[in-house]
Amino acid sequence: MNRRMALFVSCAVLMFSLPSGFIAAQTKQAISAPIPTQIQLAKKVFIANAGGDDPGIDEPIFSGGVDRSYNQFYAAMKSAGRYELVGSPAEADLLFEIRFTVSTSTTKVFKGDSIGSTLDPQFRLEIRDPKTSALLWAFTEHVQWAILQGNRNRNFDQASARIVTDVLALGTRALAAVTTPAKP
Repeated sequence: MNRRMALFVSCAVLMFSLPSGFIAAQTKQAISAPIPTQIQLAKKVFIANAGGDDPGIDEPIFSGGVDRSYNQFYAAMKSAGRYELVGSPAEADLLFEIRFTVSTSTTKVFKGDSIGSTLDPQFRLEIRDPKTSALLWAFTEHVQWAILQGNRNRNFDQASARIVTDVLALGTRALAAVTTPAKP
């Protein structure tokens, strides 16, 4: 019995160590995908308002109107100073399309009965090449739902700040990729 237990423990240790060793080997071999050249070299950006939803037309879910996401994003990018903001896509190295949507879904339970609708407000930022309109990069940040208007607005502001942070972090990584010499 003692010998059988030792064999069982040895097999168990071997079974659990093989996958972790394989995963570690894969992780060491994985390389980071490149950031598109246009993002690396960009200095001028055109910010486009790709729209804002607010399904509560009579009673808005968020204050500030449908242009709030565009206005906040534009102001934050201007104050960050990372890019020169230009007035037309023709002048830009990159196009930033900011969009705010509030999708609704009905939660289904047993046999098709529903228990109500849920809302998923989110920011979507798409970075495009102005010459080809090709999508180069995109970010989505969800706004945490809240019952009270003041909390919803605070959560909106926090998600808006996260989307700006995402863009600036990408720009920093792209800049580092340009200035760091390639490893042999």
